[in-house]
Amino acid sequence: MVSSSSRGKASVRRTHRGEGHPARDGEESGRILSPYHRHDPKNEPGNIYPPYKSSLARGPRKPLIVLPHTLSEITGPVFGHGEIGEMDNDLTRQHAGEPLGERITVSGKVLDDNGRTVSNTLIEIWQCNAAGRYAHMVDQHPAPLDPSFSGAGRTLTDAQGNYHFTTIKPGPYPWKNHPNAWRPAHIHFSLFGTAFATRLITQMYFPGDPLFPFDPIFNSVRDPKARERMISKFDLALTRPDWSLGFRFDIVLRGREETPFENKR
Repeated sequence: MVSSSSRGKASVRRTHRGEGHPARDGEESGRILSPYHRHDPKNEPGNIYPPYKSSLARGPRKPLIVLPHTLSEITGPVFGHGEIGEMDNDLTRQHAGEPLGERITVSGKVLDDNGRTVSNTLIEIWQCNAAGRYAHMVDQHPAPLDPSFSGAGRTLTDAQGNYHFTTIKPGPYPWKNHPNAWRPAHIHFSLFGTAFATRLITQMYFPGDPLFPFDPIFNSVRDPKARERMISKFDLALTRPDWSLGFRFDIVLRGREETPFENKR
């Protein structure tokens, strides 16, 4: 569901072709635009997973058509630090009062699947409150709202690809997928990466949740190792004394299908 070049520009290699040779996919004006790795189907939920009932109505029935990566997919938006507010990454300080619940620190590193850090990329999160209710008009289940908690935040990764949030641990909540259905506690993540082809929306779970075996969204990812990558790890080094428990959640985006070159000095 489970890279940094100049922001907003494609990573390119210059080539020389003789006249009369057709350009390859993505090659323009003597340049080859490096595409991104395709998703491994083992790591992705299927388009239709019958235990997850809404996928039956919205999942495509026909095989997907694989399109070549062009400039519009392998470049992406540019985000400036001026667009991020001082408290955007601290969801416990966005209101005058203190939110109810267990404070937690969520931190990690964003990498591409070539192992390179992804700097200055936008991460957005959203979640329910400690009682398991979202601050959204659609969520009307009988749990209290918290006027001191909106449940949304954002930040940019630093030069080393690190990010950091302070928030409240979300609660589990019921949903109507099947009788007595409950979602495990989770936080939604949205990452833009360095290009539209690397856009990722996923969910972060907490270790040892007893609802894992019963949740069709979590189990729609068939590979057990891929499911483990959606579970954060408790990290005492991230835990702030007398303030918050720490959880580490590293995120891997697509990397480019480019040939690595040795830097010569």
